[in-house]
Amino acid sequence: MLIETEHTPNPDTLKFLPGKTVSEIGPVEFLKNDESIKVPLVNRILSIEGTLMVFLGENFITVKKEKNLNWDDLKHGIISEINDHYSKGVKAVVSKDLKFKKNNKDSKHESNNIINKINEILDSKIRPAVARDGGDITFKSFKDGVVTVELKGSCSGCPSSIMTLKQGVQNLLCHYIPEVKSVEAL
Repeated sequence: MLIETEHTPNPDTLKFLPGKTVSEIGPVEFLKNDESIKVPLVNRILSIEGTLMVFLGENFITVKKEKNLNWDDLKHGIISEINDHYSKGVKAVVSKDLKFKKNNKDSKHESNNIINKINEILDSKIRPAVARDGGDITFKSFKDGVVTVELKGSCSGCPSSIMTLKQGVQNLLCHYIPEVKSVEAL
């Protein structure tokens, strides 16, 4: 199986494209030293010396490395683990039937019309672009005109994430939703 890789705007992350479904439950991020990870491939990738984070998108895997390491030293081991995983006949890294606790949106906010608009724009216009760079963006709160979001995957800690947040996300949300005045990241 041929696993393609793509560089992301974050030099410490690399996007792996197995050409197969990765996550059937939506984007999920895993950090090294999290004892509760029940995803074998994620555990194997995080056991590779120098890896810090694994982010699973619908059809890609983003891995974050320590700053002082070179991707040439890590890439082949990660690709080998991904190949080994899919060679066993599994259809996805994370399937719908996996008992997995995911951060859900706060249900008390779901009925708020402005928040629904914010989530609609994030889902339709922003998340697909962020996913192309190996990351994700999730809504956290809206108060006094300020939208708070969380950046995950390659977007977390990316040098260009502040520019993306202000010039991309903030401009789009302010354009479509006059009540939005600014966007901040956790």
